[in-house]
Amino acid sequence: MSEPAVIDTPAALGLAARAARKRLGLTQPQLALAAGVGVRFIVDLESGKPTLRLETILRVLHALGGSLAVHGLPSMGTD
Repeated sequence: MSEPAVIDTPAALGLAARAARKRLGLTQPQLALAAGVGVRFIVDLESGKPTLRLETILRVLHALGGSLAVHGLPSMGTD
């Protein structure tokens, strides 16, 4: 398992998604099909568009074999 990437901007998320897609040998249309989104969404995500819907971003991350983790916040059930 690789070291988690620190993603603190939409552009950083886009770069990470693009790198993961290329590492898997997928084209943008292939990833779009696997994630159930349009190719335009993949283009926008990889270019760092800041207004994309989180639910759809998560679908793409899952299609890439990734997930989203948030660090530095209290976990659920912590007072």
